[in-house]
Amino acid sequence: MRARLRGTEIYFDVDGMGLVPDGPRMRQRPVAFVIHGGPGSDHSGFKPGWSALTDTMQLVYFDHRGQGRSARGDPATYDLENAVEDMEALRRHLGLGPIVSLGTSYGGMVAMAHAARYPEAVSHLALMVTAAHGGFIERAQRVMAERGTPEQQAACERLWAGAFTDEAAHKGFYRAMGPLYAVRHDPAAAADGVARMIHSPAALNAAFGPGGFLRSFDLRPLLPRITARTLIIAGARDWICPPEFSAEIHALMPGSDYVVFEDSSHSLRVDEPERLFAALREFVSR
Repeated sequence: MRARLRGTEIYFDVDGMGLVPDGPRMRQRPVAFVIHGGPGSDHSGFKPGWSALTDTMQLVYFDHRGQGRSARGDPATYDLENAVEDMEALRRHLGLGPIVSLGTSYGGMVAMAHAARYPEAVSHLALMVTAAHGGFIERAQRVMAERGTPEQQAACERLWAGAFTDEAAHKGFYRAMGPLYAVRHDPAAAADGVARMIHSPAALNAAFGPGGFLRSFDLRPLLPRITARTLIIAGARDWICPPEFSAEIHALMPGSDYVVFEDSSHSLRVDEPERLFAALREFVSR
C-alpha cells in the first residue's frame, strides 16, 4: 500500500488484526509502527519474524522516503527531519491515535525524535540497539579497528567515505559485515535476507559520508520532552551502537526501562528473537 504525503510516496504494509473478537465484544489492539534502520535499508528484514507480535498488536511497516519501495527524490531530503515528519504524516493519514513506536538502530533515532516532537502521538516507545547522538560513529570506527577483518575494515572505510555507488556494492557491505551484526550469523539465511532487501546507497551515503547528517545529530536535549512509556534494549556485543549509548538514553529518561541482551549483537531479531518478542509483548501489555 502507498500513501501520498509531504510531496512524496511512502510504502507501508499492515500485519495482523486491529479489531479482534473477544467473547461478546470486539477489542481494539494497539497499533505499532515498526521502524527500520539503515538508512538505506527497507522494512523487509522484519518479515516474517515480527509477525509473532500480531497476537498482541497490529503492525504497520513502512519504508523511509527514498528507500525500499517508497518513492525516490532528492537525496538531500533523506534525513532525520523528513523521516520524523513523514512518520507523523503517515500516522495521521491512517487516522490513528497514539501509537506504539518500535524503533531499531536508525529506526530508533527516528522513533526518539518523533516521540520528542509529537509526545501526544506515542503511547509506548521501544528503542532497540540505537543511539541519541552522532558519537556512535566514532565509537564504531574504534571497534572496527580493533575487531574487524581486513574485508570488514575495507567495507567500513567505504561507509565512512559515503562511497557506495550502486546497490550491488551496498549489498556487499552487509554480506561482509554479517558476522559482526549477529552473533548467531547464518550465512545462508543472511544471504537470502540481503537478496530480498531493496538497498538505497544514496540514503546510506547521505547519513554516514563526510558531512552526513548522522555525524552531527544530537537528540539528548530533546529526550525530556518524551512522555511515552519507554523501553530501551541494547545488545551487549553490538559493534555499531554499543550498550553505552543505550545506557546514556536510559539515564536521560527517568522512568524508562533498560535491559541488555547479553547474547546479542546489533541484530536482536536474529540473536535472541524469543526474548525480544516476549519483552515487547510484556511492555505493550502493561
